[in-house]
Amino acid sequence: MSSTEFARRMRDRERIVGYWSVLDAPVVLERLGRVGYDYVAIDGQHGLLGYSGILAGLLAIDAGAAAGGTGTVGLVRVQSKDPAVIGQALDAGAHGVIVPLVNRPDDAAQAVAAATYPPNGVRSYGPMRSQLRIGPTPAEADASVVVLAMIETAEGLDHVEEIAAVPGLSGLYIGPSDLALALGARTPGDPEIADRFSAALDRIRAAADAHGLPVLIHTPDGETARRRLAEGFTGATIASDLVHLEAAARGHLQTAVGD
Repeated sequence: MSSTEFARRMRDRERIVGYWSVLDAPVVLERLGRVGYDYVAIDGQHGLLGYSGILAGLLAIDAGAAAGGTGTVGLVRVQSKDPAVIGQALDAGAHGVIVPLVNRPDDAAQAVAAATYPPNGVRSYGPMRSQLRIGPTPAEADASVVVLAMIETAEGLDHVEEIAAVPGLSGLYIGPSDLALALGARTPGDPEIADRFSAALDRIRAAADAHGLPVLIHTPDGETARRRLAEGFTGATIASDLVHLEAAARGHLQTAVGD
């Protein structure tokens, strides 16, 4: 899938399913690129890797997608809305960025500007690897790059309608664990705040609908992703390689020893 096609699908709010990676393991990402997910997101905020790992991971996703004929694209959850951080992820070949801690419309506007070339934005022209995959002209790159604002804080929820109205924003991305904690949960998934959490999800979807934006949500497994898509979310990310590796290893051990 080309970056232009991925951006179009996002704009048209077609169903999108992705996978989440936190490991500095390009071989793993190459394999994930072959599976058939619409995107694989590399976690540059909480993941166990630095910039060189992000670059190698994006190369591996592209290689796996090409070998498997899947069309999977690479996204990066960046550390912040800082233009240097966003520009670096895009220069490395990311087809889009997921921006954490978007609390107010100004935060979203800064993220969009950081991903967009002048005269509309402030992205510095040093396309490096991205020019091979996205563009090649600045105008083409601007039309192809996806910018998703994470709604995961109480302040972000309070301003979600204004955030969704920011020009150039590609969509909203819900971080359910942090959002649950922001709503008073003792731990993510706390049943005592289930009603408040459900109401928050409804509010975010309504804000996105009012501006024709897609809403993606993070999920722990395929079953939860299936349920969220049935509820009306545009996309779901299934997470993550480290957690799933441990779960699979534990399951095989239990089977082997009979416990």
